[in-house]
Amino acid sequence: MAPTKVLAGARVVLPTGTVDDGRVIVEGTRIAGGGSPGPEPAGGPGEAPAGAETVDLSGHWVVPGFVDLHNHGGGGASFAGGTAEDVLKGVRTHRAHGTTTVVASAVTGDLDFLARHAGMLAELAQQGDIAGIHFEGPFISPCRKGAHDEELLRDPDPAEVRKLLDAAHGQARMMTLATELPGGLDSVRLLTEHGVIAAVGHTDATYEQTLQAIDAGARVATHLFNAMPPLGHRSPGPITALLEDERVTVELINDGTHLHPAALQLAFHHAGAARVAFITDAMDAAGFGDGRYMLGPLEVEVADGVARLVEGGSIAGSTLTLDRAFKRAVTVDKLPVEDVVRAISANPARLLGLDDRIGSLEPGKDADLVVLDAAFDLVGVMRQGEWVVHPQLG
Repeated sequence: MAPTKVLAGARVVLPTGTVDDGRVIVEGTRIAGGGSPGPEPAGGPGEAPAGAETVDLSGHWVVPGFVDLHNHGGGGASFAGGTAEDVLKGVRTHRAHGTTTVVASAVTGDLDFLARHAGMLAELAQQGDIAGIHFEGPFISPCRKGAHDEELLRDPDPAEVRKLLDAAHGQARMMTLATELPGGLDSVRLLTEHGVIAAVGHTDATYEQTLQAIDAGARVATHLFNAMPPLGHRSPGPITALLEDERVTVELINDGTHLHPAALQLAFHHAGAARVAFITDAMDAAGFGDGRYMLGPLEVEVADGVARLVEGGSIAGSTLTLDRAFKRAVTVDKLPVEDVVRAISANPARLLGLDDRIGSLEPGKDADLVVLDAAFDLVGVMRQGEWVVHPQLG
């Protein structure tokens, strides 16, 4: 049995706020206590036993492990078309950047291939390596296809949606749809009935059509602002509908490429911190480097950290990792640390129905956490009580 670990002296971000000179007590795979280091009754909750291993994190932050709802790969490996070992390589890459929970996102492909690939991903989800599967495509609009192969796009037939859900063996967590297409609303209802998040994205829907999708059960906006009509004063489009409805959580890619800082501020102002989820939308190059890659069947060129299709030049996912998204949100966008923690941990955990286990630093939850220095650079990652990145403190 590993000794109890006490992470002491840090600024610890709890659901109730930030505790200065706080601590987190880890026993085995779980958080046993934490918060203020003040005196506690003997044997009381949060009391560290004799012989505990203490790590002095003075001058650092401790925040919950990051949760990524939308991720296509990293470390040179693809979640969308790679082998099981490729997926695990990508998972390890993102864990080293603080993402202790990741959903593997597929991209548009042949339906039979997607079903076979979902079966492999489902096995990894059952093993606990990933938190489930996100299908982004093929049921999206050719008008807003982004980095998806137009020849493989199709209308969202509920029977075909059901085929993918069955192939995922209960591990499907989310599906992105252009809900204005024929069969879109019925597919949203089917997903909702099966406990799978219906996400509006890669869509050319009007404001009114988007409201219909939300009323039918859609609850997430896939990378808000991207791959959808822009805001218009006479035609407000899906962005307005998704921002104004309190039932919807909006994904944001905070890499400085996908969104202007003012657009991010607009989303936070209208949706509030409780309805934002930071995602990476990462592809193979995340945590790896520039070069040529494949995203599904399409070739991508990554230059200076920006991924674009070789043919046409559309942005093709990102090379973002969530530690970079966190730092940018605090240092560039000037968001409160507590709001960023909600967007990068608590909110996605809630959407996945896993907030009883992850997403916040509370007793009984998995010991998934990230240690950041005073400049908000990552120096440590713990997952289920084990250091993935051990803080090297001098």
